[in-house]
Amino acid sequence: MRLRLLGLCACLLGLLVMGAGGARALAAEAVWRSEEPTPAGSSWPIGLGKVGDIEFWAPNRGLLITSGSPPTVPAGVWAYNGVQWHSLATVCGATDGRIAWAGPDEFWTVSDGRAGQTSQSSGGLEEAPPLEDNTLCRFANGAVIASYAHPAFEAGSYRAMHAAACIAPSDCWFAGDALPEPQVGAFHLHWNGTTLEPEPYPGEGHPVEAMAALEGDLFESVRIAAGDRVSVANAAAPALHKINPIGIEPVFEPEDEGGLGLPLYSASELPRALEALHLSVADGNLWAAASRKYGESSEEPVHANGQVTVAIREGGSWRQLIGPAHPLGPIFPPSLAAEEGQFHVGAEPGEARKAEVSAIAAEPGGGGAWLGLVGHEPSRITPRAVVTRISAEGQVLETQELPSDQEEEEGIGPKGSAAKLSCPQANDCWLVTTQGWLFHLAPETERTLPLDADPNFSGPITFRPVDQGLPQVTADAPPADTSGLQEEQPVLGAVPEAKKPEEAKVTLPLLSNVHSRLIHGTTLELKFHLAVIARVKLVAKHKRRVVAATARRTLKAGSHSLRLRLDTARWPTSLALQTHPLVPLPVVSSVTGAGATIGTETTALRSFPADPALTFAQPGRVP
Repeated sequence: MRLRLLGLCACLLGLLVMGAGGARALAAEAVWRSEEPTPAGSSWPIGLGKVGDIEFWAPNRGLLITSGSPPTVPAGVWAYNGVQWHSLATVCGATDGRIAWAGPDEFWTVSDGRAGQTSQSSGGLEEAPPLEDNTLCRFANGAVIASYAHPAFEAGSYRAMHAAACIAPSDCWFAGDALPEPQVGAFHLHWNGTTLEPEPYPGEGHPVEAMAALEGDLFESVRIAAGDRVSVANAAAPALHKINPIGIEPVFEPEDEGGLGLPLYSASELPRALEALHLSVADGNLWAAASRKYGESSEEPVHANGQVTVAIREGGSWRQLIGPAHPLGPIFPPSLAAEEGQFHVGAEPGEARKAEVSAIAAEPGGGGAWLGLVGHEPSRITPRAVVTRISAEGQVLETQELPSDQEEEEGIGPKGSAAKLSCPQANDCWLVTTQGWLFHLAPETERTLPLDADPNFSGPITFRPVDQGLPQVTADAPPADTSGLQEEQPVLGAVPEAKKPEEAKVTLPLLSNVHSRLIHGTTLELKFHLAVIARVKLVAKHKRRVVAATARRTLKAGSHSLRLRLDTARWPTSLALQTHPLVPLPVVSSVTGAGATIGTETTALRSFPADPALTFAQPGRVP
């Protein structure tokens, strides 16, 4: 395989990384090769479609999520067992999904929504509900145990999510686009081990693009643009935020070195000059890499000083490895160059700083990291992938194009630019191209590992449960009669048998058995029964002004009570128990069982004599 060792001058050509434990021969041992699986139904390897993410729990336990390559490869999740990749789930695929490991047998995916939600009319046109990357699937013990979504076209609708990570199994975060107007902030969902709740980053509407967990904290990178909605304008907005674990306040903190900003930019360079930082963690360090940003309708960069930038966080402090402030930054690898942000080999030196960084993967135990770069070769319709390895000192150690010349001679053609990277251990990395092909970095004698035979990762998983958070849709017409008896002629003289009345089905109400009373004249106690788990909040208003309210709570199915302290100087004129079911309401028989006793639940406050005008408003929706 062709291997190019690149340096910034003759003295760097022979440099290899020296780990803390001694010398480590990298280039001579590990080589990149195509390792594409052959999907079921195909006689040869094919691309898996657009892969949104590839993550590993262990070297022989990995996952990737794909939009699929119909008709052979359905959208879903694939697993690696140390020997080969195979389809794990034919559900929960995504246009550009993400994976968050919560434990060795549990993980989350950012997935596409499913058709079935109601469209809306906008400007005389019918607008379909968005489905891309705006739902979540929770996998555990070899099954999808929960799916989460939210109705479209509402203020609280889930936004497209681009980042996911877990601090602990009971502390996972998912984030993405800015909130819709007039709200200010970035959309976040937080799993606290029991419930999934919206918890937006306040004040800054910069979309979140990446997340990485490091030593009990979570770091997220944002894409900063001049038109983002913010509460307070800040020219030096932090490109990274830190999310603290449950129980530590504040939840969000800017990662800006005590207000001085990260060492990413030159003195005159604004944060919006760079794309969002790609993040990767290894050996207790956080790596970050980004490239210059170009205008949406122009080939000109947003800022003249924007360039390929790489930084590392060690022991809580950041330092720049490649970028405007680093002596190696302005010339990067001299034998590589970029044209309009596309990377190719053999052009004029010094221009590679314009290259587009597509991924970064820190190599555990290796002391360095691999960068994926968007490739372009004028003589080729399909580019080869370009990967560059750098040391923790910012030295460019090697750059390769994949497939190599040797593999091309063997009949393996270009498979697209580098899209995703992951390194589960030293000398062991995986690259996914834009066309869904896989390349594996490994020594020739270690291309397979001990087989992970865990049945939880054998698949195929084909069932995805109903989406929690979406209302159940009932049919508005009876099902078609498929009995085949509609055209039969009646038998003359026969006495027709009396038919039993068809058993109707009804949906249980969320709220029932509502009772209220005043305690000591000023405390309202409300008792009620919930049919399913739901968000609940009791709000008291004097005319239109809220004068008292409980905290929003998530309560399981069953009987509950809420207490609300009232102020005699601001006595309420109305109450509302705001409710929002998190799972579909059960459908039962109207003849037998719970359905036989369903009635309209009164919501009048019968035991509230202090103000006869006080009535219990119709249940509403928890925001």
